[in-house]
Amino acid sequence: MMKVFALGASGSFGGEVAAGLGMNLAEYEEREFEDGEHKVRPLESVRGSETFVIQSLYGEPGDTVHDKLCRLLFFCAALREHGAQRISAVVPYLCYARKDRQTKPWDPVTTKYIAQLMEAAGIDLVMTVEVHNPAAFQNAFRCQTVHLAASELFAGHAAERYGNDELSVVSPDPGGVKRAQLFREALEGQLGRPVRAAFAEKRRSAGVVTGELLVGDVAGTTALVIDDLVSTGGTLSRAAQACLAQGAQRVVAYAAHGLFTGKADETISVSPIERLYVTDSVPPFRLSKAVLEKRVEVLPIAPFVAEAIKACVGSPD
Repeated sequence: MMKVFALGASGSFGGEVAAGLGMNLAEYEEREFEDGEHKVRPLESVRGSETFVIQSLYGEPGDTVHDKLCRLLFFCAALREHGAQRISAVVPYLCYARKDRQTKPWDPVTTKYIAQLMEAAGIDLVMTVEVHNPAAFQNAFRCQTVHLAASELFAGHAAERYGNDELSVVSPDPGGVKRAQLFREALEGQLGRPVRAAFAEKRRSAGVVTGELLVGDVAGTTALVIDDLVSTGGTLSRAAQACLAQGAQRVVAYAAHGLFTGKADETISVSPIERLYVTDSVPPFRLSKAVLEKRVEVLPIAPFVAEAIKACVGSPD
């Protein structure tokens, strides 16, 4: 028996995943108490079941990252308490995944701590989409992990939308070169022809990002800048400016997670990026309607996640 739960704001996304599995979401109850505590419990038996819990761990007004993380951990622990055979956390956006190593003395490694918390709650498998560093993610967990790269999804879209152009794939920083390579290879497979490549310089110190150099060949191309996420939009905009300075005809960008923090709305509205594509792992609630209509397009990933769940367990009972 297979059951799929979707907590809180992930309910709509979870419903689409469940539809892709040909089933309905399982019922649960969540209560808030006056002192800020909460209770969440299943409303049907989970004993002996293969159980998936969907919760994207992004912050939003009235529901912080920590609120969502705590709910996920408590709910999964309750499922374990009541006899679920196997518990899988489906976390389209995984919080704290960017802090995966020590870069300054006495730094925390929060990716590892998130893994320890999830394992302590009895989670057997963690599935996520396009983390910042897949190797660090996989090494942090002792339980099974499933990392869903967005390269195939984005490559299919780019081939359909921009396949008639001369193309280049650009990483906005050296650390993202492997991600860009996977995207480029998938795109070449879709198109049946070579795609050029480049990467931009990026240096960060005390929260300030600099770097204007571009290594590679983008002249005369539609440059496709690829990243795992977009926060303020500054990194993608700097890469786009570097591409145009090196002769790119236009720049579009792909990022799995659209956080759109800080002055992202303003930055994107004046960015040299013609179009920015993100997935619905994080709803773009921080962007204005004008920016969404003119600059940003959201690509659905629920079918992508549903197929990954099927691959983990086969067809649901």
